[in-house]
Amino acid sequence: MEQTLNSGLAALGLSREAIPGLMEFSRLLLETNQVMNLTAITDPVDVANLHLLDCAALLTMADLRGKSVVDVGTGAGFPGMPLRILEPDFDLTLLDSLGKRIAFLEETCRTMGLKRVHCVHARAEEFARKHRERYDVATSRAVANLNMLCELALPLVKVDGVFLAMKSVDSDEELRQAKSAIAQLGGKVESIRDYTIPGTDVTHRLVIIRKVRPTPAPYPRPFAKIKKSPLI
Repeated sequence: MEQTLNSGLAALGLSREAIPGLMEFSRLLLETNQVMNLTAITDPVDVANLHLLDCAALLTMADLRGKSVVDVGTGAGFPGMPLRILEPDFDLTLLDSLGKRIAFLEETCRTMGLKRVHCVHARAEEFARKHRERYDVATSRAVANLNMLCELALPLVKVDGVFLAMKSVDSDEELRQAKSAIAQLGGKVESIRDYTIPGTDVTHRLVIIRKVRPTPAPYPRPFAKIKKSPLI
């Protein structure tokens, strides 16, 4: 794993000083995964490539320094935790609806001594009621369709902030279908960046959505409504 991270971070042009932290996070993740379902990826080299380096690539496409960041549907901490370990100069909120995941992240942050991390057990649409347009950046690596993700994430983003959505390179149709929803929520697709994870032939996509105006007050709707009737 160390060699994979070393060569991968070098290829991305990122500091390799964070490698011990990334390895410790991986150890805690895989250890806890034996008793809690956190990741289907369990080979350490695959964890390095498909989790850690995949998330690290965001730092080559977005500058988080000095900003407030919310990771929506963080799950086991992706992309938020690798970003925090690699770049300590931003305020991070890890948001997830499953309490066990948040408990794992809280304990991991304590064990590793990570600072400026707030772990929140809440549904994104409920969290948005009290934290509307408070963040410079929202991230998400969740598997939901982009029109649903945008309704959960964009209300949390300040005007002129960005939503960084990690998607598959096969998401062209999903993007096309989400364009109207993005506009209704106050966003605009600023750029689409396809990237290959170093040392692999795996290509992923980052969709950068700029918040150009406030999200209308009715959004986000309750999740049952979002799921039943996604914005079109």
